[in-house]
Amino acid sequence: MVGFFDIVLLEAVINGLLLGGVLALLALGLNLIFGVIDVTWICYAELIMIGMYAMYFLFSVYHWPFPLAAIAAILTVAALGALLHFVVISPLLNAPPINQLLATGGVLFFLQSFATVFFGIEFRNLGIRLPVLEFSDMFISYARLLAFGVALVGMVLVYLFLTKTYTGIAIRAIAQDRQIMTLMGVDSRRIYLITSALGGGLAGLAACVLVLQYDVHPFVGLSFGPITFLICVLGGLGNLIGGFVAAFLFAVIISLGGLYSDLEWGYVLAFAFFIVMMFIRPAGLLARRS
Repeated sequence: MVGFFDIVLLEAVINGLLLGGVLALLALGLNLIFGVIDVTWICYAELIMIGMYAMYFLFSVYHWPFPLAAIAAILTVAALGALLHFVVISPLLNAPPINQLLATGGVLFFLQSFATVFFGIEFRNLGIRLPVLEFSDMFISYARLLAFGVALVGMVLVYLFLTKTYTGIAIRAIAQDRQIMTLMGVDSRRIYLITSALGGGLAGLAACVLVLQYDVHPFVGLSFGPITFLICVLGGLGNLIGGFVAAFLFAVIISLGGLYSDLEWGYVLAFAFFIVMMFIRPAGLLARRS
């Protein structure tokens, strides 16, 4: 009986870690945008929703090969991220933070309404049924395992881009000190636009793996948006490593809560943990130094 309990507990931890990889990918895009541009996109999860719809129509309706549909969806959401910055964010860079939040909140409702009008409220899926892996009496979702692998590759590529390329180094430099880098001749507007496109591309990448696990509908972003924002706050807004750590903490708590009760209680425990940590470390686990 003890051995069975150990297996079930290990299965819950593994599934939590796999979920953490996807949550870390979501938090990476939002944290990157905030760290560089200092604007929080409340509508970030709705970009994921658009990416999931792109995957659905390209793969299920127009019968594109899955890899080609994924590349097109990522590029579409990256372009949408750049457009969002150019149309909405750029004019408000010097506005009070509340104006920026209200503007991106307005984009959230616009995208939800747009999807409702053009796509309807029906739940749609790709029709792909991935198997469940069985290993030593443990059952692991293949879709979640695939999502974890893709998220890990995506995060490694972003790390290499930020550390090995001139543009990536410029992004990191502006995140540390905007005023000095502007005086040194770095085109901050260009860097902001590239960062927005990169953040959108990460949302598109997340959409490609999430569409294998969730049905697509206009309000699917509500399943990811709040928890992604809380992860970013818990890790310290703009701190990429902090968001990574917070994502795995959240995911393991959710998974263990689902083991001992049900999944809803797992989320309750995760939100309770967030509230407690905000009293202990209000700036986040690994908040950026001012």
